[in-house]
Order: sequence, then structure tokens, then C-alpha cells
Amino acid sequence: MYAEERQQAILNQARKEGRVDVAELAGALEVTAETVRRDLTVLERQGLVRRVHGGAIPVERLGFEPDITTRSERLVAEKDRIAKLALDQVPAEGAIILDAGTTTARLAELLPTDRELTVVTNSLQIGVTISSRRNITAYMVGGRVRGRTGANTGEWALQALAGLFVDVAFLGTNGLSVERGLTTPDQAEAAVKRAFVLSARRCVVLSDHSKVGQAHFAQFADLSDVDQLITDTGLDDETAADIEAAGPTVLRA
Repeated sequence: MYAEERQQAILNQARKEGRVDVAELAGALEVTAETVRRDLTVLERQGLVRRVHGGAIPVERLGFEPDITTRSERLVAEKDRIAKLALDQVPAEGAIILDAGTTTARLAELLPTDRELTVVTNSLQIGVTISSRRNITAYMVGGRVRGRTGANTGEWALQALAGLFVDVAFLGTNGLSVERGLTTPDQAEAAVKRAFVLSARRCVVLSDHSKVGQAHFAQFADLSDVDQLITDTGLDDETAADIEAAGPTVLRA
């Protein structure tokens, strides 16, 4: 078993059981305890688990949300492929929403220069990216800035979105499951995401496969509210079929 496969198996067990024990993992995987500790260190650096005495706990159980720098360093190739595939959903002209997120930020960098677009975002990072683009009319949704995600939230943001209607909303998510829909750890950010869904003719979610099967504190949409999920090939066929049965079409980059 390669290190990446072993680490994925450890992460899957942590999410299933709520925690993992170094000694038990070493026996089950037929490796040394030191090898397991190195794997847990890798997973912790990726923002997927938190080390505790004798083992580790998945970040979802702790209510932990990796910051934007940590998330931007994870699954970079997958996020690039997702963003490139999402370009097909950008209209020839009109208005779109780009939600705060690392994959939506990559889409912002790739937006075409051959069409006139109006782009609404609550992301400080995306706002900087698109502000100098001559073919883009950029609107920054104001509000309280969440330092962990660089997203503007709160009543100011919701008031600004109340009268808007766009062609496509491109959304990020922390968790996606058939049972819980789309979820995120923060209630204020969930409220803005919910407003994005209501402000758009079509809703496209950009999410790498690691988010699938996870559920966080605040739900902001059901899968039936989503028109399309664009993810990567790490998502298995069975899970993709279950998601499609709940509403959105699934594309894998």
C-alpha cells in the first residue's frame, strides 16, 4: 500500500469512527507506529485531522475549519481541473456570483477575457483578482470579514444581495452529502451562501471529492437546490449516482 492510500484509509476510518488510535492502526495496516505517526502528521498539515494523545480526531468532530492558506495548498491539481471544467458554465454574457472559496478563486483567475461579465463576490481574494479586468464589472458584497475564509458576511451582505438576480452562482462548500445537503461551519457564512442560491437562475457547486460525505454545523442548501456539481475523479461512481438522484448533475474533472 502506497503512503497516499494508507493515509486515505486512516482518514476514512477517523471519519467513520470519530477518532483513530496509533497502535490499532499500526496493527491493522501492518506498519510501525512511527509510520502511522508520520501519516497523521501529513494529514494534520493538510488540515484533515488534529493530533491528540495516542491518535487523532477528524477536524469535523472538533468543529475545526482550516484557514484559506491551508485549504489553498490541498488538492491543487484537482481544483485546477474543476475550475477549468467550470468555465463551460460561464455565460457568454450576463452576471455571475463567485462565492468565497479556493476553487472559486481559481475560477476567477481563469475567467475569459473575450466577453463582458458582471461578477458579484463576497471574497476579498476574488475581488482583488477581478478588479483590474477591463471586461468585468465587479461588485464586492460588503459586511463583516471572516478572517479564516476572507469572506464578507452579516446583515450588510444580505441586504446587498436582496435585490440581485444573476445567471449563475458558483458556490463552494465545506461539506456535501445526500442526507445533509450543503453545509459549512459558520452560520453567518451559511446565510450568505443561502442568499447566493436564491439570487441565481442556476446554481453550480465546485467541490473536490474530499468534501463529499462530510457534514458541518450550518446547512445552506439542499442538493435539490443545486443544478450541477463539478468535482474531480476521486468521487466514486456509486456516490456520484446517489448525488444525481438527489438533484444535481455531476461532472468529474
